[in-house]
Amino acid sequence: MKTAFGDHVRVAADGHVAVVTIDRPPHNHVSVDFMHDLADAFDAIDGEVELRCSVLQAEGKNFCAGADLVRSESAGGLGAVNPLYDEAVRLFSVQKPIVAAVQGAAIGAGLGLAVVADFRIASPDAKFAANFVKLGFHPGFGLTHTLPRLVGPTKAQLMFLTGRRVKAEEGLPWGLVDDVVPLEDLRAAALRLAGEIAENAPLAIVSTRKTLRGDLAAAVRAQTDKEAHEQGWLRDTADYKEGVLSVAERRVGNFQGR
Repeated sequence: MKTAFGDHVRVAADGHVAVVTIDRPPHNHVSVDFMHDLADAFDAIDGEVELRCSVLQAEGKNFCAGADLVRSESAGGLGAVNPLYDEAVRLFSVQKPIVAAVQGAAIGAGLGLAVVADFRIASPDAKFAANFVKLGFHPGFGLTHTLPRLVGPTKAQLMFLTGRRVKAEEGLPWGLVDDVVPLEDLRAAALRLAGEIAENAPLAIVSTRKTLRGDLAAAVRAQTDKEAHEQGWLRDTADYKEGVLSVAERRVGNFQGR
């Protein structure tokens, strides 16, 4: 199979495990093209009989810092978000298990990407945030469905309504993180878990995962339609403009409810 998908996604095989590396410096911000390439990579892995599980890892300081809203707004706005969410649905449609190795920030859409994975191994510096309300925005990437499913409705609502950053150790008992290991051991730990999965019967792995997550992609599709609708009108508010500016300036937003 191919080893490169676009400019920012690489795939290598380690036995029966596919190692998918995202490298979009400096912070691995999401874009439609990048997400399309990532979905293409996982589709290709699904087509390889010898590959039974994947590790999703990222170069640099952060796993994925979400969308670069400052740059997007200066370029004339995000435009329709549904194309991005189309690629998210493709990721949730992947057949084979994924183990994410998370360091640094997994923020906004980056949190959404981490939650695509079946398991998350994190370094102590990892932090997870659904910071949309700090931007005057509505959560997206299907997180209003996937995050409550993962950590429960109360913890998910806490993350959504405060926008707080949850450190790896705090997220461990929530189920947001499955293990916390030193940064230097992060990739090896993720590979070990993926290898433990991949030593089992491949048809049974896919079948069992399908039973557990079979309706997830359809649920995410329905939820992203709702999220995109809410994001559409919020993007036209003064609070959204102030939110993007305040986050860029690292200050509390001066919101007016308009």
